[in-house]
Amino acid sequence: MVVLDPGHNGGNAANPAAIKRQVPAGRGRSKPCNTTGTSTNDGYREHEFTFDVAQRVGKLLTDKGIRVVYTRSDDTSVGPCVDQRAEIGNSAGAAAVVSIHADGNTSPGANGFHIAYSAPPLNEAQGEPSSKLTHALRDSLRDTGFRYSDYLGEQGLSARDDLAGLNLSERPAALVECGNMRNATEAARMSTSDGRQQYAAGIAGGILSYLGG
Repeated sequence: MVVLDPGHNGGNAANPAAIKRQVPAGRGRSKPCNTTGTSTNDGYREHEFTFDVAQRVGKLLTDKGIRVVYTRSDDTSVGPCVDQRAEIGNSAGAAAVVSIHADGNTSPGANGFHIAYSAPPLNEAQGEPSSKLTHALRDSLRDTGFRYSDYLGEQGLSARDDLAGLNLSERPAALVECGNMRNATEAARMSTSDGRQQYAAGIAGGILSYLGG
């Protein structure tokens, strides 16, 4: 079973008090429950993009007989908070937890994807299992035709100690930043059905490779 975690949510912006409340973030830290996410310069929101891509990834996986659980079932609600998202994967005993996001770097030339992982690891699942998942996602997105980020991470990989969903995960987990929504070329691809299907194919391919390995 796989848990897919589409970043943010459509109701977050209208509920600032709810998403600003502090929740555990791992490593003795706390952070806001959630955020509104970013958008393209034309106003296509990250929460819309991540929800659509997650649904597409889920269909590709279920077509292969894999059970999929989502951290949110619509794009109009608030949250769930980042600690709750991690708990969904933990409680489900997921074979893999994959969060889906897009970046909002304001440098228009910045482009490419990267995969974030928890480092240094806080438990066994964040060690070798998460490393294998991270590399499988990176390689699949690359082989699907996407470029490594040229502004964050190294060779498409980014070690992070500040992401609650990764810090709190007790299952193999990774976070995919699909690209930069402020980059005109990437924004155009994210804004089309065909482009989102390409992202979904890359993510699903990585998950299938990891599960098969």
